[in-house]
Amino acid sequence: MSRSSAVRLSHFLPSLLLLLAGLAVAYVRELNVFFTSLFNVLPTLVLLLGGAYCAVYRRQRELFLMVTVYIAYFLLDTQTDYYRDFGGVREDAAVVFHLCCLLLPVLYGTFAAWQERTHLFQDLVARFAVLLAVGSVALALEQSYPQAVQAWLAEIRWPALHGAWMSLIQLAYPLFLAAFVLLAYQYWRHPRPLHAAQLVGLLGLFWMLPKTFILPFTLNIMCSQVMLMIAAAVAHEAYQMAFRDELTGLPGRRALNERLQRLGRNYVLAMSDVDHFKKFNDTHGHDVGDQVLRLVASKLSKIGGGGRAYRYGGEEFALVFAARSLEECLPHLEEIREAIASYNIQLRNQDSRPLDDQQGRQRRSGASACSVAVTVSIGVAERLEQRTPEEVLKSADQALYSAKGAGRNCVMAFGQSRRGAVRMEGATD
Repeated sequence: MSRSSAVRLSHFLPSLLLLLAGLAVAYVRELNVFFTSLFNVLPTLVLLLGGAYCAVYRRQRELFLMVTVYIAYFLLDTQTDYYRDFGGVREDAAVVFHLCCLLLPVLYGTFAAWQERTHLFQDLVARFAVLLAVGSVALALEQSYPQAVQAWLAEIRWPALHGAWMSLIQLAYPLFLAAFVLLAYQYWRHPRPLHAAQLVGLLGLFWMLPKTFILPFTLNIMCSQVMLMIAAAVAHEAYQMAFRDELTGLPGRRALNERLQRLGRNYVLAMSDVDHFKKFNDTHGHDVGDQVLRLVASKLSKIGGGGRAYRYGGEEFALVFAARSLEECLPHLEEIREAIASYNIQLRNQDSRPLDDQQGRQRRSGASACSVAVTVSIGVAERLEQRTPEEVLKSADQALYSAKGAGRNCVMAFGQSRRGAVRMEGATD
């Protein structure tokens, strides 16, 4: 499976909505007193709530991302408050603004790509040390040599690449670009809602900086939105951990239980089990067993007829058909059973994975000595009068055991005789 198949719009959607909302509010010229007062305290509230949320769940990377954004907000907000009150900028406004434009993408990109791989306390100390060292050096230079630092920052180093449209110092653009490439590569390697939020947040900061002294409350709004993106991504991933199976990517047992409570009067439930799964693990190892589970999950996720697949546990999967009858679901179950049975898994180690789907098909069409076939047994039950979803699921499980007793690799409905099982070798008797 290629990495591009793991890229999802849902990873970006919450952050993009927050970004668009921030852009829309930032361009509103007239705001009443309530909103102006809210925007003054919003970044601090978001940091306290989102930071506490990250701290409780020990998400130190996200916590330091928020702190980095808030420090930049605090430094620039001091300048914008002075500008609004006195109609002019402070003497150190230019050097402070340029330093924020330089250090913000550096620290943001560093903390975003820095994963927690060591002891939590050691990781906390290391991140704090980086933030303290960079901040202390920048503060010391700004206080000791403000004019020299300002001249160094404002210098145009690549005249051929400098355009009239550039609103920031020239050094800021390659740093933002480098941070964007780094975070884009991180998302490509590991598609996650958090990595998507980091990318969108970086774009929001890049848009915000040139507008800091132009649009009122742009700084407050966009910094709050970026911190909200990070907190929302943490919540998104926490939801996925609770409701989605990490190995197969299917919704998990908890998601199934919630779905069962929202079914209507007519529905069909099916239970599927990988045949001889223990044999796969004992013969080929758990890596191949995981590969088998991912294959079956991938096929089941494409079930037709309005069905939805769930990882029930172990090698068992559940299929839910809302507002369907048994007759409508059986052809789709048979089709997916046959699709799994006709798919040969090419055994390989992790170092020789195919680069794309085409190469994988070429390997599977070659010699069969290093391939294995997988089959599943499926039991299915339809809701009858005065039956709860739990009872229907239990009936489907009983039908699954009957399917295994009928020789496996077949679909059997609850109450159906073994001779009536739908099998690949023949149609229903």
